[in-house]
Amino acid sequence: MAIGNLEVDVEVKSNPDKFWNSIRDSDKLFPQAFPELYKSIEILEGDGKAVGSVRFVKFAEGLPFPVTKSKEKVEVVDEAKKTVGYSILEGEVLDFYKSFKAQLVVEPKGEGSLVKWSCEFEKAKEDAPNPEIIFKEFAVKTFMDLDEHLLKA
Repeated sequence: MAIGNLEVDVEVKSNPDKFWNSIRDSDKLFPQAFPELYKSIEILEGDGKAVGSVRFVKFAEGLPFPVTKSKEKVEVVDEAKKTVGYSILEGEVLDFYKSFKAQLVVEPKGEGSLVKWSCEFEKAKEDAPNPEIIFKEFAVKTFMDLDEHLLKA
């Protein structure tokens, strides 16, 4: 199967440092701020931020995609460039994809930020759903909700 790529850019009003720090603290922040999306994010290895850290994400029930949990390993961190990359180790995502790696970058843009999320994947079978359906809409919603949350804080 061929390797595929998906990219999405989301403009937010929050400044890059504030948005980046919130992404880095997502294990605590996301389940508390967005219980309709995230049930829990547990750190299994490391501190959850450094390369080699492993996180176990449980998604909220009732989401419009067939993924309830995901075990992720942090593969890349560049604090200066506000970049983090991770790969999926376990969970329903791997029912559809042989491999799935994602990267998130937060860049300054005007008064706010440009959040770039991308993934590289290899479908496990031809009829596996396009990750755009599963991940793009979810990523956009998470970033927009996070921006709204930060602007209220």
